[in-house]
Amino acid sequence: MEPRNHSGLPVFLLLGLSEKPEIQSVLFGLFLSLYLVTVFGNLLIILAICSDSHLHTPTYFFLANLSFSDICFTSTTVPKMLLNIQTQSKVITYESCITQMYFFTIFGLLDNLLLTVMAYDRFVAICHPLHYMVIMNPQLCAQLLILSWLISVLGALPESLTTLQLSFCAVIEIPHYFCELPDVLHLACSDTVISNVILYIVTGVMGFFPLTGILFSYSQIVSSVLRISTVGGKYKAFSTCGSHLSVVSLFYGTCLGFYLSSTWTHASQAGMFASVLYTMVTPMMNSFIYSLRNRDMKGALRKLLCSMSSSQ
Repeated sequence: MEPRNHSGLPVFLLLGLSEKPEIQSVLFGLFLSLYLVTVFGNLLIILAICSDSHLHTPTYFFLANLSFSDICFTSTTVPKMLLNIQTQSKVITYESCITQMYFFTIFGLLDNLLLTVMAYDRFVAICHPLHYMVIMNPQLCAQLLILSWLISVLGALPESLTTLQLSFCAVIEIPHYFCELPDVLHLACSDTVISNVILYIVTGVMGFFPLTGILFSYSQIVSSVLRISTVGGKYKAFSTCGSHLSVVSLFYGTCLGFYLSSTWTHASQAGMFASVLYTMVTPMMNSFIYSLRNRDMKGALRKLLCSMSSSQ
């Protein structure tokens, strides 16, 4: 099949997790359930934080934004997959594929940066507790959020713009359930050296510096906690970081490791399973981790649910 430029409107086909017709209904039910739990779980966290004045602090401000980002991150891929299963269609237009990749990258980067900002918030809270509210003032919190959004939006541009310069064959079969950049690059009919270099650079920079910031923050936290004389004080300090550490471990363990390896490894069943983990399971688990491990959050959720039930 002769390659041609994307101006000829090539057809992209998402092959999905499996082509077996007998398990399509099972996949639809499973992923619909996971998606609804993710959306409603994170939405409850946002509503609980907004409704409880005790949670109007920098920590929960960033948590609410992380929950919003998780909803958007999952929504870039799952609804299209569910629609394709329901309509028994594998088609995604060229424009939709590029758009999906762009917004998928934006919210993936935003999750990464918000986790870094939250690590800095924990660093200030534990290492400089007397100056916490002075340092983490509303102006700084807003600036950190805006900066995270700006870096995410601009960081996603180079990859998408270079993809627009590639030529594709008339029909592109993507062995995945969404348009992930490494898979699309593997299927381009033109030279992808520049695109791959940009992918390596963006992935490396956006992975290395935030992770370095998180590790530095926690190295200072550990050093500060070890100077606390009482065991109870140490436990209390470490417990405030437990939820964040769990989310960071889950995020980097499923997302960054796979994304780095997928830049040179073609899609496989193991690779798609890893994609499911970081596109659906991780955003869903974030809401459970923060709600079940946090006493203040559990109290706010109970109040919210009680007020919702009493208003009916």
